[in-house]
Amino acid sequence: MEKKLFCKSGGCSAKLGAHALDRVLSKLPRKIDEHLLVGYASKDDAAVYQLREDLAIVSTLDFFPAMVEDPYTFGQIAATNALSDIYAMGGEVISALNIVSFPEKEDLNILGEILMGGASKVEEAGGVLAGGHSIQGEDVLYGLSVTGTIHPNHIYQNCGVKEGDVLILSKPLGVGILLSAQRMGVLDDDAYQKMIHSMTTLNRYASEIMKKYHVHACTDVTGFGFLGHLHEMLDGAYSAHVDADKLPLLPNVHGYAEEFYITAAGQKNRNFLEGKVHFENVDFAMEEILFDSQTSGGLLISVSKEDAQNLLEELQIMQESCNIVGRIEKKQPYEIYVKGEL
Repeated sequence: MEKKLFCKSGGCSAKLGAHALDRVLSKLPRKIDEHLLVGYASKDDAAVYQLREDLAIVSTLDFFPAMVEDPYTFGQIAATNALSDIYAMGGEVISALNIVSFPEKEDLNILGEILMGGASKVEEAGGVLAGGHSIQGEDVLYGLSVTGTIHPNHIYQNCGVKEGDVLILSKPLGVGILLSAQRMGVLDDDAYQKMIHSMTTLNRYASEIMKKYHVHACTDVTGFGFLGHLHEMLDGAYSAHVDADKLPLLPNVHGYAEEFYITAAGQKNRNFLEGKVHFENVDFAMEEILFDSQTSGGLLISVSKEDAQNLLEELQIMQESCNIVGRIEKKQPYEIYVKGEL
């Protein structure tokens, strides 16, 4: 019999909104440690702690409820998403630990398939699955705590953009909207298969390629959507111009957005960015795609103008849908300008 998770919603759309996180994190005490090179103060994707002159460890943790019914696929997506934070920083994965919440009375074969799916992605990442922790809970939750390594002088933070940089996005947008359509039973098979392929593609390959070029900042696009993560990259010091027509999109996502298969997480992102984004010739559906919460999204890379085309061409060998989507400019009245052609 087919094993299902009976998911209602999940993935990165289940994450707390940026407003709520800002309020909580701003009140936490911050201990000064010269070896902590990157912590939560910078809103980065992972923490970096220096061990010696030429070595630092990268630490991250990510988990969420199921967003697809197949347990093995869910495990793959959750693991791919958690591993991504290491790659966004420019690190290499060495080990991972499982994090699990599972109803004790449910079929444990389902849990086994989730863990097998996650283990397959840790193996693909070149890491070792070293254990984990589980609790009995009403909802199925799964993710990983991941440890990686990095050279202290070669860390990609999300807030190092420079004026004149070009923005490259390595995966298509629209996961949250397509998942919403899937829950309503209207998602076509082609869109579903390409969405799953995107969510289970490791950012390892894009990360390895970008290290060859003059990349100044990088983040992975997840719960805060394309615009939310771009806002973090600008760090209040720059503005960005985005070409809406150049953004890679999953199949039929614009049509589903037009039919209002949108998410509460996307509306949280829209509210958080109120007054920061200016749209020109961009319809409502495209706006929703830009605010849409992504699960296991691509890397958003800020690279020098001189290297942008070569980086793009090399990335496209591995991931055809990636594209140049914008540029960084000096600070202007709005943080983000999005222009389309109607």
